[in-house]
Parts: sequence; C-alpha cells; structure tokens
Amino acid sequence: MKWAHVQQNWTAFYEAIKEKWDNADDADLDEIDGDQRAFVAYIAEVSGLEPSEAREEIREWLTGEIPSDVVMDPIHDNHSIALSSKYVGEGEDEYADDARFGDDDDYPDDGDRNR
Repeated sequence: MKWAHVQQNWTAFYEAIKEKWDNADDADLDEIDGDQRAFVAYIAEVSGLEPSEAREEIREWLTGEIPSDVVMDPIHDNHSIALSSKYVGEGEDEYADDARFGDDDDYPDDGDRNR
C-alpha cells in the first residue's frame, strides 16, 4: 500500500498501527492526522528507535495488506477473501455462504431476551 492510502483513511488504520506498534495511542494518532513526518517521529519516540529505523519499520509495514474496512471494492474484497483461505479448514470453501451457521436474527422465544 502507499502512504496516500494511509493518509486518506487515517483513522481506519489505527487498529493496524496499534497492532504493529502496541505503544501507539489513539489521542496521539489523532494529533498526527496522517502527517507522515509526524508519524515517523512518533514511531521513533514510542519505539525508542532512530528516525531512520522508524522510517524503515514503517516502510516494511506499508508492504502489508490494506485493512478491509479501508477499501470497499469487490476486487479487493475477493482478494482479501482468497488470502483468508489459509485460515479455512481443508475441504471448506472460503467463498461459501455461512448460512449453515444460522440466522443471527432467529432467537429462541424464551421471554428473557430483548430484541
């Protein structure tokens, strides 16, 4: 992915940023607001790295997948689904509908559950 993807969808990347750099904080990320130089300086600070090392970590992080909630595109979605196949058991189809697991709206009528 390119920095432009990150900058344009900054808040959507918070989870991915905190997954990579667990010391990252939402309030600090709000202040950075997609500014690449500020982000490099921030990652260097929270990770105890030199700015050049932080830049390299960020460059490596950018080689990863764009989070699915950033791109709403059938081609991207299908690509993401195909990549998920490594987590699907043998003989299962990652594109199959999961209807066999039941409808989330069908609740037993036990009188205790608010709908």
